[in-house]
Amino acid sequence: MVAPGDILRRRARNDRNLPMALLRDIQSERERRRLGFRLSYALRALAARIRIFLTEAARRAADFMPKGLYARALIIIIAPIVVLEGVIAFVFMERHWQAVTRRLSEATARDVAALIDLYDQQPKGGDANRIIDLARDRLALSLQLLPPGDLPETRPKPFFGLLDRALSDEIRRHVKRPFWIDTVGQSRHVEIRVKHDEAILRFIATRTQTYASNSHIFLLWMVGTSVILLTVAIAFLRNQIRPILRLAEAADEFGKGRPVPEDFRPRGAREVRQAAQAFLEMRDRIKTHVEQRTIMLAGVSHDLRTILTRFKLELALLGDTPEAKSLRADVNEMQHMLEDYLAFTKGDGGEEARPTRVRELLEEILGETEVLGTPIELKMRKRSRNLVVPLKRNAFKRAITNLVTNAVRYGDQIVIRAATEGGWLRIEVDDNGPGIPAAERDNVFKPFYRIDHARNFDKSNTGLGLAIARDIAKSHGGDITLGESSLGGLRAILSVPL
Repeated sequence: MVAPGDILRRRARNDRNLPMALLRDIQSERERRRLGFRLSYALRALAARIRIFLTEAARRAADFMPKGLYARALIIIIAPIVVLEGVIAFVFMERHWQAVTRRLSEATARDVAALIDLYDQQPKGGDANRIIDLARDRLALSLQLLPPGDLPETRPKPFFGLLDRALSDEIRRHVKRPFWIDTVGQSRHVEIRVKHDEAILRFIATRTQTYASNSHIFLLWMVGTSVILLTVAIAFLRNQIRPILRLAEAADEFGKGRPVPEDFRPRGAREVRQAAQAFLEMRDRIKTHVEQRTIMLAGVSHDLRTILTRFKLELALLGDTPEAKSLRADVNEMQHMLEDYLAFTKGDGGEEARPTRVRELLEEILGETEVLGTPIELKMRKRSRNLVVPLKRNAFKRAITNLVTNAVRYGDQIVIRAATEGGWLRIEVDDNGPGIPAAERDNVFKPFYRIDHARNFDKSNTGLGLAIARDIAKSHGGDITLGESSLGGLRAILSVPL
């Protein structure tokens, strides 16, 4: 029986130990949470690294993959055939070829074992010619009795040693005597030597008795038919891809402002014909829109020029008064602005691209800009002097003239360079003017945009010169960019495809 005092002392001891137990539980719970957080962080970091690795591997694999439709279609056709042939060849080699070889090897091993049993049954010193004749006539085996001794050293096994392994296993299972085989030395025969107490029995069998040697015919047929099918598929695929390539070429030529090839017409599959027909209809709508806009602008230009001409005639009748001179200046500025507006809205005016000699065009521009009074130097590489490029001559001339006029307005030294680079015609116009800040070089191509800079002191500038030039460059499939000139000013680079 427990005394009451012992019970009280035990309760007091438990009360003192209770906070310590709770503290240990709290600490262990914190450790588990901390460990869980660390494990979760490690797993997230590992998943992020795996994701980055897979993304990089996919990107590098995509870099090696072909980009053209024709090459990708070939892969779609060839890859399943190669995989299918590989599976069929593997199954054939693993099942049929190996099974047939083992059965032939087993039959040869049984014949060898039977001849050895006959040799064991004959009396000592007996005539073995009967066994030799039986092996030659009935079993198609050449048997020779060699003096007793050791077997030759084992030769290196062939890399694809299916016959060597199969025949060795069957002889080991049926003969149960020391043996030596050679499946490599003679290409048409297989040599087997079995060690006997009284002699060494040498057997020579043809390779066809032990090995399925005609299996290559199946492989040749499989590869040959696959090559024929692939040739037909490739020829058919080329005929299907050619209309798509022709459509791409026609769209590229039209995008560069050049005429679509005359022999282009919808052909190929139904979807390709629909795309080609839609392209032709889009081309006709664009040409109709350009023609209508050109006719409308020609009418507007005629009407406005008529009014300006009347203004000039009326001002001529007023004499040379200060008021008349001021009005004449306003009329001239209005006419200049009108010409710029019409040139911008007109664009290339539906002009067709024709072969143009670049050097003659640039020299013509130099001759026309001599009246501006600023020296202009033309530099061309020797290989580019006789360059001929399909261009909308008048529009392209207007674009370069705008660049040169812009350079002359702000600089007193102009250099024009022309060269070919990577399938592009590159024309640079450098000046030694104040230049344009890098942050404003994209904005100056916006219509009517002017920067608060030294290049804007000319109030007659409408802010359309660069916009017109870029519009013409893009109609040729090219563009205009601005940079820093080697002369210290601005460099305008006009690039169009050859």
